[in-house]
Amino acid sequence: MRNVAIVAHVDHGKTTLVDAMLRQSGAFGERAEPVDRVMDSGDLEREKGITILAKHTAVSWQGYTINVVDTPGHADFGGEVERGLSMVDGVVLLVDASEGPLPQTRFVLRKTLAAGLPVMLVVNKTDRGDARIAEVVDESLELLLELADELELDESATAHLLDLPVVYASGRAGKASRMRPADGELPDSSDLTPLFETMLDVVPSPSDDPAAPLQMHVTNLDASSFLGRIALCRIRGGVLRRGQQVAWCREDGSTPRVKITELMMTEALTRVPADEARAGDLVAVAGIADVTIGDTLADPENPHPLPRIHVDEPAISMTIGTNTSPLAGRDPHPGKKLTARLVKNRLDAELIGNVSIRVLPTERPDAWEVQGRGELALAVLVETMRREGFELTVGKPQVVTRTIDGKLHEPFEQLSVDVPEDALGAVTQLLAARKGEMGDMVHGDGRVRMEFRVPSRGLIGFRTEFLTITRGAGIASHVFDGYGPWVGEIRTRNKGSLISDRSGPVTPYAIDQLADRGTLFVGPTTLVYGGMVVGEYTRNEDLEVNITREKKLTNIRSSTSDVLVKLVPPTLLSLEQSLEFCAPDECVEVTPENVRIRKIELDPNLRARARSRAKAAANAQ
Repeated sequence: MRNVAIVAHVDHGKTTLVDAMLRQSGAFGERAEPVDRVMDSGDLEREKGITILAKHTAVSWQGYTINVVDTPGHADFGGEVERGLSMVDGVVLLVDASEGPLPQTRFVLRKTLAAGLPVMLVVNKTDRGDARIAEVVDESLELLLELADELELDESATAHLLDLPVVYASGRAGKASRMRPADGELPDSSDLTPLFETMLDVVPSPSDDPAAPLQMHVTNLDASSFLGRIALCRIRGGVLRRGQQVAWCREDGSTPRVKITELMMTEALTRVPADEARAGDLVAVAGIADVTIGDTLADPENPHPLPRIHVDEPAISMTIGTNTSPLAGRDPHPGKKLTARLVKNRLDAELIGNVSIRVLPTERPDAWEVQGRGELALAVLVETMRREGFELTVGKPQVVTRTIDGKLHEPFEQLSVDVPEDALGAVTQLLAARKGEMGDMVHGDGRVRMEFRVPSRGLIGFRTEFLTITRGAGIASHVFDGYGPWVGEIRTRNKGSLISDRSGPVTPYAIDQLADRGTLFVGPTTLVYGGMVVGEYTRNEDLEVNITREKKLTNIRSSTSDVLVKLVPPTLLSLEQSLEFCAPDECVEVTPENVRIRKIELDPNLRARARSRAKAAANAQ
């Protein structure tokens, strides 16, 4: 048996490679319909094309059972990576044959080396037309040695890295080889046999002792309508049987006795009942209603808890509360969960299965501060709640600051951008305005790769503007890079908002009259209310407009009165785009049907007073 995790940057082909491994091990059967990215089971994962939750499958190959943990490649879901690494004995580092190691490759690799796990390198997508296989292998080795130096690993560990086994693969074609193919060509093997053989050589079998007292670590949670909460565990010692009494070592130090009512093991993509599991196995157990991630299930006569799973501190926060807008509950198909109690219960439930977020109270009883790794992780939480029928008000993302040695510090990110050469100046100017410091620049074939160190505040709202500047041809990725001194004010938006000054349906006549004032976010017949943001103004200030204005009718006939007018289609913002767009005094209203941007304070008189006070305070300074 082998327990192995596959780690990589976003979109380097982890899940596709796992698909090929399952197909070649016979997991799907001869007549099964081929399904792409079978491990990405959630709707959001399939829509976004990324892995959000760490999942595990069991591949049977020539008498061996290989438990494969597919981890997310995005640093915002780093808590899932840390949980995945706590379950395995070795790691497959997957790198794109063209893009090479990127910042989030560095993130997952650092976690791997810190855990002392053996590594094998897989260069995927060797058949890409722009592949540069030899350079990518050299870059990966340089990154490994650099991280070994940072972590101050001993000489033996560094020597193992120098002798890193490399496999060249194409996950989509289902081929792998130890021989390096030419750039842009498929590996010379007919299947993934070289990958399986290298995996068995590099990753050791579990060293856990079946004769030791029982110890098993809860690393993930699932649920079933029949069994209730299911704990996914790695058995670190001893033997576990169905119906056995175990000691439940909780975070508060208590060790009550509980009974394992159901024991299951994974075969391919399904869980099957088992009577017994031994040290080194990955199992699912039921019967403990309130078990949480990090708990230990141990021998009742000798209960010794394992160290709890450590995750990095959150860097981004946003306020999530009940929907307080005039249109709350008035959509054609409104949300069914509108009260503060339901929102709080849902956030508490998220804490159980998501170790990388925190929920803190605020001054308002119907709003809470939710902290996480990044914007994407928090946006995924809001989108999930929206699909569950919640109506919410979500504040603009903010950074989580710290006071170190009496000085205010903020989180920084290591940003890597890959852009066409003609966009170089515009991207450099954009990041300079966001207090980014360039660390490296490499010219390629018509493209440029640059490394920046940027405050996390500067990356809030960056993605949309970056894609606009590069006409969608730019690639950007970033990873947390520690805390640094506060860099002062950052203006990430140089245009104001168009704000509706009254409630009612939007009219085509008003849209035509306001077409030269900016970009509108709403179309004809859309219901709006006073204080709702209906567009982006062309100037650096807010403007209140009447977007419900109707054309006045007269009893005088005119040959030129009825002219066909072509309206510009509205710009419809997604949830992530809305969170990026909104200003500090704005928030996002989220319902199952709509995403609206609004002012936090809907009354224009109160907004004017707040602006006056802020101006007076600025002048006083």
